Amino acid sequence: MLMIRNVVQQAIATGYLTIEAEEQLRQMLAKKYDREDLRAFMSLQQAAMAGLVKQQSRELLHS
Repeated sequence: MLMIRNVVQQAIATGYLTIEAEEQLRQMLAKKYDREDLRAFMSLQQAAMAGLVKQQSRELLHS
């Protein structure tokens, strides 16, 4: 079973959040998740705000 923290870990490791991963996160966040997944998602948000993770969807929006 894919978990939020797995998607987050991949995005932080690569420095890139794909559109597909973003959609997976949306679907998983709509369901029940645990505290560790919430912490992982918050760390992804912080990494994105700090410029450590780029979002494919935002790149396409601005091109």
